[in-house]
Amino acid sequence: MKKRTAFIGAILSLIPLGQPLLIKIGVVLSTTGLMLSLPKKVNAESADFYFNLAYEKAGKGDHYGAISDLNKAIEINPRFASAYYNRGWSKANLGDNYGAISDFNKAIEINPRHQNAYVYRGNQKSILGDHYGAISDYNKAIEINPKYAEVYYNLGIAKAKLGDNSGAISDYNKAIEINPEYKSAYTNRGIIKKKIGDTKGACGDWRKASSLGHKRTPQWVKNQC
Repeated sequence: MKKRTAFIGAILSLIPLGQPLLIKIGVVLSTTGLMLSLPKKVNAESADFYFNLAYEKAGKGDHYGAISDLNKAIEINPRFASAYYNRGWSKANLGDNYGAISDFNKAIEINPRHQNAYVYRGNQKSILGDHYGAISDYNKAIEINPKYAEVYYNLGIAKAKLGDNSGAISDYNKAIEINPEYKSAYTNRGIIKKKIGDTKGACGDWRKASSLGHKRTPQWVKNQC
């Protein structure tokens, strides 16, 4: 029993949240990913100009430079929801969780249907231990787009952290229904099944995750199944 408990604890510590999406002007969200289009022209020194500079810098990992440019974009256009969102994304990457939440709050204030801002505000809340707040944000994101597999995945993480194993499994089921090749969802669902004593179900999920290319699950199958 002690070995099994230690095993589960070790795996749970490795569960990642879905990664934030950096957005660009003209972004169109779809259920299969992101399609990016640039505006035909942006005027130098305009808010869009600084926004696009920031996008390029953030994409290369220069988050301090991106934040500086986004500050200028927001100074020019204080109602630029996407600028607040991307600044929050860079702050999150720098470990400034509270600063990121503040920017996501502003993005949502300007655009109450900014789905990604809800998702990644939820991520920051979960990192800070506010799992109930995270769940509330994820549910709001699902209201806006119920076909976003990563949101159900993150819901599953938050519920697992609160001990709601059946709720977590239900959310992983939904993530897999939307994306049948979601290897991390199979992995995490298997973790929860193992935790509640369903070793057969856990091994089935880990074998599936392994077949999809998950790197850790083959060893788990070898050791636990």
